[in-house]
Amino acid sequence: MVKVLVSGACGKMGREVVNAVNAAEDMTLVGAVDIVNIGEDIGSIALGKENGIKIQGDLKLAIDEVKPDVVVDFTQPNSAFQNAKTILEAGARPVIGTTGLKEEEIEELKKLSEKMNLSGMIAPNFTTGAVLMMMFAQMAAKYFDNAEIIEYHHNQKKDAPSGTAVKTAQLMAKVNPDLMKGNCQETETIQGSRGGTANGNIHIHSVRMPGYMASQEVLFGSMGQILSIRHDSVDRKCYMPGVLMGIRYVTDNKKFIYGLDNIL
Repeated sequence: MVKVLVSGACGKMGREVVNAVNAAEDMTLVGAVDIVNIGEDIGSIALGKENGIKIQGDLKLAIDEVKPDVVVDFTQPNSAFQNAKTILEAGARPVIGTTGLKEEEIEELKKLSEKMNLSGMIAPNFTTGAVLMMMFAQMAAKYFDNAEIIEYHHNQKKDAPSGTAVKTAQLMAKVNPDLMKGNCQETETIQGSRGGTANGNIHIHSVRMPGYMASQEVLFGSMGQILSIRHDSVDRKCYMPGVLMGIRYVTDNKKFIYGLDNIL
């Protein structure tokens, strides 16, 4: 039985993780951490009935007390890196769903995991459909000279572009280092009109709007044709199979990985 602690347990994603772990036959929820509702029962907040697990405010103290095998973190971009370090240094395996981590931070966490002889996982997106969308985009990038990414999220998302968009551009650039071939010299009359430029000279456009949850469209163009690859998340439950997959991966493996695509 895999012992799981959820960090950010009172958030929308955190509550879904609590439910998913509670329902999994091979896992048991042993702890919950958040900056709100400290001292309250996480069961009454996320499950509709008390389960005896009190929400704690200090991640390290919680890990030391309940000794989880895995800690799932869905918190904030400004705390995800430190949380992952805390988890590894305390002897647990991190599964990080919080986006916004920098490349150098990811590399530092990989090195720390090797030093601690612990596996771990960071996934910009735990939705299997979104990961397949990224993999299909990488396949298509071989055959097109131009591509751009448009990502759509709710207006409470704090980081832009999304981790999914960044990861998609990285995958596409591996097979095609320049996806802006043939464009004329451009001048922005309003700064930022063409979005941000990521790996492979791919322009990423971030939309933040009430009504969206998480969507992404990858557009490819060549002479006489347009290809669009799109994924839409409409319910946070769609992330849970991937989260459970991540928990099982880090329990059974030693390697620290970035992206659910590595285990699909």
